[in-house]
Amino acid sequence: MDIQTRKIEFIQEFLKIQNEELLIRLEKLLHANKSTKNTDLRPMTIDEFNERIDKSMDDSKNNRLTTSSDLISEIEKWG
Repeated sequence: MDIQTRKIEFIQEFLKIQNEELLIRLEKLLHANKSTKNTDLRPMTIDEFNERIDKSMDDSKNNRLTTSSDLISEIEKWG
């Protein structure tokens, strides 16, 4: 199935949705995808990679972390 056919089928299904919460979630997904699109992506150099590792290790040693439960709580506030 080509992309145009998939888009049309998606739109047809989308138009049938009666659940407002689902529409909100789809809108957020669409907007999040647009805002994170970055055309300037490039691979990290080994030095950049090692610097990130060093910074992460330093953050861990100095307790500058976010727990997964804190992150989930924060994400739940977004909606």
